Amino acid sequence: MNKKEKSLKQSRLTIAIFAALFLGVLVGWIFPDFAVKTHVLAEIFLRMVKMIIAPLLFATLVVGIAGHGDVKSLGRLGIKTIAYFEVVTTLALFIGLGFANIFKPGIGIANIASDDTGLTRIVQMASTTQHNSFGDLLLSLFPTSIFQSMAEGNLLQIVVFCLFFALAICAVGKKAQPVIDILNSVASVMFKFTEYVMFFAPVGIFGAIAYTVGSNGIAILFNYGKIILSLYTALAVFVALVLIIVCRIVKISVKSLIKAIQEPALLTFTTASSEAALPKAMAIMEKFGVPKSIVGFVMPTGYTFNLDGSTLYLAMAVIFSTQLVGINLTLEQQLVIMFALMLTSKGVAGVPRASLIVLAGTLTSFNIPIIGVAVLLGIDQILDMGRTTVNLIGNCVATVVIARWENAFDYNKMKEFIKMKNLKTNTLKKIRHNVSFQKDFGAKNEMAVER
Repeated sequence: MNKKEKSLKQSRLTIAIFAALFLGVLVGWIFPDFAVKTHVLAEIFLRMVKMIIAPLLFATLVVGIAGHGDVKSLGRLGIKTIAYFEVVTTLALFIGLGFANIFKPGIGIANIASDDTGLTRIVQMASTTQHNSFGDLLLSLFPTSIFQSMAEGNLLQIVVFCLFFALAICAVGKKAQPVIDILNSVASVMFKFTEYVMFFAPVGIFGAIAYTVGSNGIAILFNYGKIILSLYTALAVFVALVLIIVCRIVKISVKSLIKAIQEPALLTFTTASSEAALPKAMAIMEKFGVPKSIVGFVMPTGYTFNLDGSTLYLAMAVIFSTQLVGINLTLEQQLVIMFALMLTSKGVAGVPRASLIVLAGTLTSFNIPIIGVAVLLGIDQILDMGRTTVNLIGNCVATVVIARWENAFDYNKMKEFIKMKNLKTNTLKKIRHNVSFQKDFGAKNEMAVER
């Protein structure tokens, strides 16, 4: 399948998702009795998503760590890259946590739910749920059986096993290359598997939104508005912090960087897939002054370890899910979950709606009902557009930071790129102006001839 066909397929899926969202609202509003029965469609989709978790996380995380060969070969560049990723993604998590506590998007949905929706029962279950302390979390990190962890969907234990497994592969060296090849193939298969599952997304979204509106009434859409506003505000604050503070540290123009990456960012936003814009973004960052070797290492690695928008969203989504079912988490409990997300978010694949996979797995790991996933499913396409765009922006900024840290950033190349970009923009403006002038001039001549 060529890029044009892939893009067309993504566009059709996006249109189908928005159509399902609109149809679900109408059915839930006009035929509420029928709509409450469609929840089975959302449940089927959620089960399909959950069955992807273990193999996808295992393959992508092990390959991401061990795929570069000997640990020592990563050297200074690898250490700096991972260190920067950890700082930025941690910042994203805490911004998401802060905005979730400020906006409280999950509060109010359960209160307007009727008794027969099942939410009352979920709230009662949540009130008896025991949350892990920090010591319990440390103990639960280590699995007694990786197969049991995969069967239970325990992401934390899978991540720990992956870390040790990847380090062992690096230590063995060339003898372990067949294992890496197999895992690369597994990762490719799971990406395709995820793509097939996402084809069912419009049906699942229809069931989720129809059930939600049919059960709670049209007033539920106000809460959806709160979720979208909360996330996009948090993403805007994060981007502003990253661009302004980081760009000042590395001494580059924020405006110039935005102009440079606006095309791949727009492509990512419209397709809700950062994969679609990756080749274009890498080419632009090379022209912007980042050495090819750094772009080739940082950008692909970032799509496993530096998904800023997705990690911020996951922090907000987890807190939203607890607010939805009436769980009031203490600061310690929230920090425990944030620590878990620091690990589990590293396995998020750069494909549409993959954050739902990690969200479902994290909620399951902490015995939190996944009804929040079903609620967010209805508007996940809108949320995904924003978070994947921030993922791309974050990784583009990361290439500049690492290049500057390595004293390898070419400021003269950046200035030349900016100059050419401005020249191209001014030329297009002149062409448009001349075309507009010629049309106006031609119209006036036609009017004169008629007179």
